[in-house]
Amino acid sequence: MIPEKKDQAANQKKKGTRGRRPVSHDTGLYKERNTVERLINKLKAWRGIATRYDKTPDSYLAGLHLRASMIWIKDLTQTTK
Repeated sequence: MIPEKKDQAANQKKKGTRGRRPVSHDTGLYKERNTVERLINKLKAWRGIATRYDKTPDSYLAGLHLRASMIWIKDLTQTTK
């Protein structure tokens, strides 16, 4: 059952500041977080990293470095055009 608008407002008022959305929005912080999340998603797009096929930490780290360098090189070649 979906609560009525009055009930929602009353519940938010009862919670005080915890019941509301944050008033401020840090655009710079959001942009940095979005950049990191996109990079992690690009890394995970490589099957070996996403499924953790490598058994040893050293080989997994090597795969991360390889994939990161592939992403970096692709980015460099696209920005020079």
